[in-house]
Amino acid sequence: MLSVGAVLLLLFGVLGTTVPVPYVAQVPGPTYNTLGDIEGEPIIVVEGRDRNETEGNLNLTTVGVSRGGLSLVQAVRGWFDDEVAIVPEEAVYPPDRSEEETRRVNREAFITSEQAAESVALGELGYPQKVVVRDVPGDSPSEGRLEEGDALESVDGRAVPDAKVLGDVLTGIPAGTEVEVSYTRLGRPGTTTVTTRAADEREGSLLGVSVLDQPAAPFDIDIQVADVGGPSAGLMLTLGILDLVGDEDLTGGKVVAGTGTITLDGAVGPIGGIPLKMVAARDIGAELFLVPADNCAEAAAAPDAGVPMARVATLDDALEALADLRAGRTPESC
Repeated sequence: MLSVGAVLLLLFGVLGTTVPVPYVAQVPGPTYNTLGDIEGEPIIVVEGRDRNETEGNLNLTTVGVSRGGLSLVQAVRGWFDDEVAIVPEEAVYPPDRSEEETRRVNREAFITSEQAAESVALGELGYPQKVVVRDVPGDSPSEGRLEEGDALESVDGRAVPDAKVLGDVLTGIPAGTEVEVSYTRLGRPGTTTVTTRAADEREGSLLGVSVLDQPAAPFDIDIQVADVGGPSAGLMLTLGILDLVGDEDLTGGKVVAGTGTITLDGAVGPIGGIPLKMVAARDIGAELFLVPADNCAEAAAAPDAGVPMARVATLDDALEALADLRAGRTPESC
């Protein structure tokens, strides 16, 4: 009987180390200084003006995810490790999507957060709202005539202060019409002619570009972080842009990390993996970690990550926390 029990125990031990379970491990991921570079390439590229000289860090934080299924033993070990989160696989890789589709969706969310960060930062700096070109596809009639970042001023002699008015103007222009388009590029006015093409779902025509209503500056901003997905970098990208092209040194040479989504009205939203991101902030020696207000309860309940926290519900809260840090005051914590 004892020999049977020993065999079963051995069998369960072997299975526990080899049979996968439907969970994945999340761990503290790499952090990226939005004021710095990756392999010699700036994360935030500014064209049309010099970037400000900066000395501190504004690091966005990430969460790493294990590849492939965990064994039972690995999952159990992870449950008892404060620096690992064991979560159902479907929470990270939805069963109705392939892994490739999941990566694409996450990447699209990051690109959306880039656009929001740029809009919020330039709005904070007081730049006026314009219709800004965000993409010119290769088959567009505007290819070689308009560029990403151009602020459209008028089409066919009619002012286009926002995307709705632009659509109304183009609705009254037949496809195949050559129109004059006035724009501002890197602060300089220009004009070009575009032969419009037919609109798919309405009358009139199109310029063949995608646009956004957003503040337009006399310089262009491009964000390059190829391996990060999701929207949680929005706040730190916003702060990075403000530090690089604004009038104030935000860090005072200190190392700051943080996380949080950003909306066009400057609200900072919650994210996942806050305890793991706090560990990542501690590991880079951060002197302050910016925590979305809606994540504060989770952050306060997490094991001591060894980094001071600041509660931020808006961009203004984040700027105030950084001002406190520079002045030697204690920012509002969670």
